[in-house]
Amino acid sequence: MANKVDIKSAKECYQEGTDYQFETPEAALGPWTSYSILHDPKHMCFVLSRYKFCAKMLEGKKTIMEIGVGDGFGLPIIAQTAEKVFAVDWDERLLDGNKRRLSHLKNVEYIHVDLNEGYPDIEVDGAFSIDVIEHLEPEKETVFMDNIVKCIKPNGVLITGTPNITASQYATPRSKAQHINLKSWQTLRELTERYFENVFMFG
Repeated sequence: MANKVDIKSAKECYQEGTDYQFETPEAALGPWTSYSILHDPKHMCFVLSRYKFCAKMLEGKKTIMEIGVGDGFGLPIIAQTAEKVFAVDWDERLLDGNKRRLSHLKNVEYIHVDLNEGYPDIEVDGAFSIDVIEHLEPEKETVFMDNIVKCIKPNGVLITGTPNITASQYATPRSKAQHINLKSWQTLRELTERYFENVFMFG
C-alpha cells in the first residue's frame, strides 16, 4: 500500500507561507510617500513604475547616481540594479530620513549637494532624475546639467523624466506652484542634445 500523503489544510499552508512576512519589521515611509498613501495613493503606482523603468534601462551599470532622491521611495529598486548607488539631494532633511529608514541598503551613499551650485566628486556609469528639472529656476538649468554631466563617464547615460507642459492645464494649484520649468517633448530634446550625441525620447 502506498504511503499516506500528509495533506495540509489551506490555513496551514497559508501560515507556513506567510509567517516570515509577519516576522519582518515594518518599514516606515518618508514624508512624500506618507502624504501620497494618505491623499493620493494611485500616485505611488506612477512613481514606482518610473523607478522600474529606470532600473531596467540602467541594468548592467555598476555605478548609478539618482539626482533628487527625495524620500527614497524607489531607491530599493535601484539598489538591486547596481553595485553602488549615489543618492543626491539638496534637502538634508530627506537624506537624514533616508539614512535612518533605509539603513539596510548597504550599497547606497547619500550626498548632500545642490547641483545648481556644485557637484559631487564622483564618476558614474549612469544617472537619472525623476520629476526634478521642472522644479528648477530656468536660468539655472544649464549649470544643473553641466554639473550632472561632470559626474557621468564619457560613455555613460542619463535618464531624465519630467511632466509634459501640455498636461499643465490639468495640474493642481499646488503642482503648478512648484513646476516652474516645464518642458515640452521638443524643448527637453533640445536641452539634452546639447550634452549627449544620442537622445531617445519615450512617452
